[in-house]
Amino acid sequence: MQSGDSIESSQILPEGEYPVYGGNGLRGFTENFNLDGHHVLIGRQGALCGNINYSFGKVWASEHAVVVYPLVGIDVDWLGETLRAMELNQYNVSAAQPGLSVSNITCLRLPYPPFKEQQKIANFLDHETAKIDTLIEKQQLLIKLLKEKRQAVISHAVTKGLNPDAPMKDSGVEWLGEVPEGWEVRKLKTLIKSGTSISYGIVQPGDRQDEGIPFIQTTNISKGEFEIQNLHKTTKEIASSYPRSKLSGGEVILGIRASIGAAYVVPEHLDGANLSRGIAKIVPSIDLSPEFLVDFLRSRVVFDYWGLASQGSTFSEVSIDTVRELSVVVPPPSEQEEISAYISHVSCNYEEIMGSAFRLNQIQKERRTALISAAVTGKIDVRNWQPPKTTSTPSTDA
Repeated sequence: MQSGDSIESSQILPEGEYPVYGGNGLRGFTENFNLDGHHVLIGRQGALCGNINYSFGKVWASEHAVVVYPLVGIDVDWLGETLRAMELNQYNVSAAQPGLSVSNITCLRLPYPPFKEQQKIANFLDHETAKIDTLIEKQQLLIKLLKEKRQAVISHAVTKGLNPDAPMKDSGVEWLGEVPEGWEVRKLKTLIKSGTSISYGIVQPGDRQDEGIPFIQTTNISKGEFEIQNLHKTTKEIASSYPRSKLSGGEVILGIRASIGAAYVVPEHLDGANLSRGIAKIVPSIDLSPEFLVDFLRSRVVFDYWGLASQGSTFSEVSIDTVRELSVVVPPPSEQEEISAYISHVSCNYEEIMGSAFRLNQIQKERRTALISAAVTGKIDVRNWQPPKTTSTPSTDA
């Protein structure tokens, strides 16, 4: 086992002739290669260290990938699946930056069947895992389509309303298009509670504290996790320097860095908590319900607006001024409530279907792992296994 060679990030491109493999698998492409043939690659560095990939033909193996060179007659695919079943990630030697030590891997023992049995096991797993992978891909596609459909439903409801026969008017905003008559279109800065401002949170929270003031980070808002025990804490002195971002519950928070567009109404149990630099706090006026504002902020049209107005080519941040200048549709209060109730109901239905698809995927992944482990350790006998014969359709010619 030997690590690959270092390569500059600037040399790794989205497209190119030779694939580049790193600690987490395929990283991109480059113009040169340092490995040729069929090999097992083990991720050496990163959160997914120990993951297994295969190289075919000419590739570049980086210093974060371990190339396996068998010393005796070995079926490469059998070896790769055996190493996968060994869950090499458990042997990582660092918590801060997980990594594998080659010397720790090479001393491990593994079951070693005759070469022909290796081939049988590899062929069996190739056939059976391909069927499982197909099911997993279909469920992942279903989840993706459901997310897109849910997003479309939300976007239509918050910009066009629920009455398909409602007369429409030009919003005056190109990216919004037409909106129902009777709806207003106003800048967000005119829709906040008097005496408040749209502001972001703590810039330098300091070291993590065991006791102190909890604050919401972009990782929390991206996952929608706001339990007190899961929040980092800063000192009272630091938090007191950011009174404008102190929470009392009921405000709207919006991700403006990394998790751009993630929006929630602040739970009441976070009274007294604060925010990080990557999150904006918005206290709507009586003209705009927090729930409707969150639905609007989650819509596709607003996401596109962030993309147009974001700073930097990587769409990594939007400014507070950009948030303040956001054009917001404002239906009458009764319609805001009706639309939010409708979106909540529809979202629950989509979440239930996506949850079922996700659970099925997890079951298939567990089945795949168990099947590989059973095959490479001889728990199931595949020595007489033959791939199913494909049946041809009888000819209907006269």
